[in-house]
Amino acid sequence: MKKIILSIFAMSLLIVSCSEDNDDNISTEPLGAYEDGIIVSGEGDPSSISFISEDLMTSENQIYFNVNNEATGVYLQSLGFNDDDAYIVADAGTITAVNRYTFEKSATISTGLTTPRYIAFEDNTAYVSDWGDPNDATDDYIAVIDLTSNTVISTIPVSEGPEQILEESDKLYVSHKGGYGINNLISVINIADNTVETIAVNYVPDEMAINDEGDLVVLCEGGASWSVVGETSAALVKIDLSDNSIISNLEFSAGEHPSLMAYEDGTTYYILNNEVFSLTDNATSLPTSSLFSITAAYAYGLSVNDNQLFVTDASFTENSTLLVYDLVSGAETNTFSVGVAASKIYFN
Repeated sequence: MKKIILSIFAMSLLIVSCSEDNDDNISTEPLGAYEDGIIVSGEGDPSSISFISEDLMTSENQIYFNVNNEATGVYLQSLGFNDDDAYIVADAGTITAVNRYTFEKSATISTGLTTPRYIAFEDNTAYVSDWGDPNDATDDYIAVIDLTSNTVISTIPVSEGPEQILEESDKLYVSHKGGYGINNLISVINIADNTVETIAVNYVPDEMAINDEGDLVVLCEGGASWSVVGETSAALVKIDLSDNSIISNLEFSAGEHPSLMAYEDGTTYYILNNEVFSLTDNATSLPTSSLFSITAAYAYGLSVNDNQLFVTDASFTENSTLLVYDLVSGAETNTFSVGVAASKIYFN
């Protein structure tokens, strides 16, 4: 009997040992050359996508061209990420699908798109904001794309100049900056039946984020003095998504028009006159002092990740610069050469 018990014990040790060996042999090979890093898109000309490694030690420009030996489009507006795929939205009416880690091209979507801007996802469907004819204020829409066939299967008419688009709890939230005109609406689209509601906010809403409390934060740039509505106040607006009511509307002083916003871990960040400001979720007024200054000649893109602030200093005639700041000290820690008119920053 003792021999049987010892035999069973020995076998169990062998099984555990084999299990541990198998765990040790699990592949840790990277999914591709562009895994774990920063992606920066440049509008052009030429348009481009740059990559900076997560440790900020290496960088590479024109990664899409380097992999596929073709350009990314006439005017690269934005990127969207869904599972293992990335979707490159070009303003000339084309969306290109690639593997987000290798950037190898897998599909092109062009039929049914006119002037696409931003993309959001729900299950196996993509939703793309589209200006239609930019000179026509009545033909703007959200294109609905089946990602299995990579085809536009329907459109949802919306107000003029749809821009950023977010998906949250089976609804789409679309900011309407106004395209070539001017607008002051947020569209709320029920994915189940494509019905559209609108929320009126300050003029020129653009950047949006869902905060940690589940509310929608919107940066409205406000109407410029030369716009058809004249000078109007910019604002940071917080919206309750349970009933689409406005929780707070924090307006900036006359003549102040911030256009860049980022959100992370309960804090909204924005840039005004090359000063970085922060606002916690429970704030009831705008901050009176900044965190630190930045050195950008033309701040054109903003993002925050892991206590670092990233901002593109855009050039429209040559390569731009990505500036990296420590959020705690405000020190500029790194700079990288990125594409012409670099405008969007993503974390892959």
